[in-house]
Amino acid sequence: MKIIYIANLRLPTEKAHGIQVMKMCEAFAQQGNELELIIPRRINSIKDDPFDYYGVARVFRIRKIPCLDLIFLDKYIGHLGLWVESLTFFFFVFLHIFSKRADIFYTRDKFLLSLALIKNNIIFESHTFPKNYFLYSPFIGKLRGVVVITHKLKDILVGRGISSHKVLVSPDSVDLAKFDIKETKEQCREKLNLPSGSKIILYTGHLYRWKGAQVLAEASSYLPKDEDVYFVGGTAEDIKKFSARGGSALGGKINIIGHRPYAEIPYWLKAADVLVLPNSGKEDISQYWTSPLKMFEYMASGRPIVSSSLPSIKEILNEENAVLVEPDNPVALASAIERVLQSSDLSERISAQALKDVQNYSWDKRAKNILWFYQKN
Repeated sequence: MKIIYIANLRLPTEKAHGIQVMKMCEAFAQQGNELELIIPRRINSIKDDPFDYYGVARVFRIRKIPCLDLIFLDKYIGHLGLWVESLTFFFFVFLHIFSKRADIFYTRDKFLLSLALIKNNIIFESHTFPKNYFLYSPFIGKLRGVVVITHKLKDILVGRGISSHKVLVSPDSVDLAKFDIKETKEQCREKLNLPSGSKIILYTGHLYRWKGAQVLAEASSYLPKDEDVYFVGGTAEDIKKFSARGGSALGGKINIIGHRPYAEIPYWLKAADVLVLPNSGKEDISQYWTSPLKMFEYMASGRPIVSSSLPSIKEILNEENAVLVEPDNPVALASAIERVLQSSDLSERISAQALKDVQNYSWDKRAKNILWFYQKN
């Protein structure tokens, strides 16, 4: 089977969608399929080879096609740069695939949905409900299928008239082998030059408001002084905004590490005493639509998880494999962290259950499920 995956993104990128796209391409290809990943030729400060950066096998081809990349001028022209880049990428994608044959054209890009007018075998993977849905609805009905990451997203699409058999719920996943590292917590701390004597509370990922990193920063003021809070991830611009909101100036010890190579993340997770998923409940994307990659990475690391209790998160986490707390409540979050740190029985029980549960969420299983869905439709 031949698959053409079209993704409008920089590769490599510091954002999680880069991991997801590369891992899915690898998983599709390892099912014995021929796969070509089409991406725009964009300005990128990360010069690493994408296969090396993400630790992905070279079992598929990456093709870069032209676009007019003005996104770096966003400070001056706002969203115009994104629109210009997206529209010019779409134009060259159209030229590239117009006469190309493939069994599946796969994309996460709503800008590319109109390709359904010329191809009848497009699968669209949706991670949010599109704004201005009416602009895209004529094309969604013509798709071979839609893959969504939460049940709420499926419910919304079905409520808008999309046949339920054309929508597959498939949460995100994790590379189980990559996060099953042999090093101990102490060895990981030594590798990362982290203090051996303190308790480490860790958050990985971006610092957007809906991710709830600010809530964890505020919770740090309610934690004992020998407990360090680490934030690993975020762009330079996001770190600046996060710090301006008080992310590095509240009570408690906060350490903002910034973006780290993806290959390093398993060691950060293993080095921690508690992993925190503090998503805010104030936005729909967090409440209903997200399936965070970090959640599955946390589970695969074998470390205890404290998480916001939200419908999206509770599709995977529960009281057996995590400690769930009221979102946007720093006091409750700090109390839950302390509860885990003070009870080794609780910590070991939820860690073991999370590690057991996450075995169902490998990229390989996800790819097989999506291919079965395609063949069924």
